[in-house]
Amino acid sequence: MPKQPQREQSTTGSITIDAKDIAILRLLQQNARITVKEISEKVHLSTTPVHERIRRMEEGGVIRQYATLVDRTKVSKGLMVICYVSLKQHSKNAGDKFIRTIHELNEVVECYNISGEFDFMLKVVAENMDAYYDFHVNRLSQVENMGKVQSVFVMGVIKETHQMVY
Repeated sequence: MPKQPQREQSTTGSITIDAKDIAILRLLQQNARITVKEISEKVHLSTTPVHERIRRMEEGGVIRQYATLVDRTKVSKGLMVICYVSLKQHSKNAGDKFIRTIHELNEVVECYNISGEFDFMLKVVAENMDAYYDFHVNRLSQVENMGKVQSVFVMGVIKETHQMVY
């Protein structure tokens, strides 16, 4: 009996992702508004299995959400700043309180817990330098347990994507 071709698979938690799922994910990452019918034509499956695969990946947490990507410069958020933050105290409660506060700061669009000299890396957007200064002095620096903050101003974006490689 001839060998079956090996299917490309990876397991994410309790959900297994195969090559068809990956093809579907790639299409959705390129255009979240693509129809199930269009996907089915491109991945060579009928619409029902495509719909079931998408639903399974949504329920399994592989697909977390669908979003609209906005050009920040066209909505008066032309300044991007990377802020490296270290906390004074490193207890679980202090860290949790900092994280809750960061969620309330609309200027912070991304926050990462990092290793090294700093504890967190924030991606902050603001209208301009004056708006960032106001945010830094009157909001970010006032966060309880704030230690050191280092601001790095983004001069240009070379690559910015939401699409992952599989």
